[in-house]
Amino acid sequence: MNRITQLKLSQLGIITFGWMIIAILMSVYDHLVLHTANSLGTSATYSFSLALAYNMGSALMGALLGGSYMVFYVNVKYQNRSYVYTIVSVSLSFMFIISLIMALLGLISTTLRTGQLIWEPEALEALKDFLTDSARIKNVMVWSLVVAVTQLLLQINSKFGYRTLGSILCGKYNTPKEEKRIFMFLDLNSSTAIAEQLGDEKYHELLKDFFADITHPILNNKGEIYQYVGDEVVIAWKQEEGAENSQCIRCFYDIKHCIEANQNKYMRQYGLIPTFKAGIHCGKVVAGEVGLLKRDVTYSGNVLNTTSRILGMCHTFNTDLIASLDLVAELGLSNQYAAQSLGAVKLKGKEKELVLSTLTPLAVA
Repeated sequence: MNRITQLKLSQLGIITFGWMIIAILMSVYDHLVLHTANSLGTSATYSFSLALAYNMGSALMGALLGGSYMVFYVNVKYQNRSYVYTIVSVSLSFMFIISLIMALLGLISTTLRTGQLIWEPEALEALKDFLTDSARIKNVMVWSLVVAVTQLLLQINSKFGYRTLGSILCGKYNTPKEEKRIFMFLDLNSSTAIAEQLGDEKYHELLKDFFADITHPILNNKGEIYQYVGDEVVIAWKQEEGAENSQCIRCFYDIKHCIEANQNKYMRQYGLIPTFKAGIHCGKVVAGEVGLLKRDVTYSGNVLNTTSRILGMCHTFNTDLIASLDLVAELGLSNQYAAQSLGAVKLKGKEKELVLSTLTPLAVA
């Protein structure tokens, strides 16, 4: 199972858990309302346990059906649509799904209550009463709102990144903390010439397609997209995750294979195949939340500046991937990649020299 599927299943699990909690709260709320001084009390057929089972069954079925629809279809097929479009579309679709679930649960509950088959008169009358009860309208309204909020949160999670939103909500980085991270700065080659050749709008479409295509290789190698800066993307790993099986290096070559697999699309739409270069480095950074009106988790430290300088050396040495000796030592390269030293280099703005290496895949015998 690839990383993308794991993340989507994780999202589906969170949706299911959250909706089950909401179902329990709804049942408790209804029960309390029915027992207030302003209420006429419960009907002879009311049962808290039955109402709880109904709400939780609805939530479970809705999460498995509708949650899967949102996670595996809507947010894939309509990822380029506006937030409002997807929220409204999902909410309208869910009204049908909710109605279907209520009808199915109505069939089950009336059959259990009456002890008759559904086509018998008493069972049909009980089903009619069940479906026309004002509680059904309330449930449609409540769950439509829940669905809209869920879809909004999925969209926000997509914007911030699958880990960043959770970190912000949990307050993980309210107090800055030191972490060991691996960073890759990946930059499109000849971007100025390409922009002049294609024009601004077409060039933007190229960047959009390029960044979309490289997302899966990044996530499949446990990377996080930290920033997009013009035609450059900054990718980050927790040091142990990026070093495991040389995932940070594999990510670069997986991106290469991905672009090669889509070369016909790029030639057809843009008349060129994008190429790129990257610099990789590792070390300690300080991670923390910044901003008031627009909060975000940022990394600061010498590592990022050094990685940017390493990227700049790709042009000097006419190679597309350069890593620091610190990273090479951390990886303990497997038999998949070979490191070739470029010697000690004094990077721009740095006092100390840094030993750099190129990393290339070893030919498979």
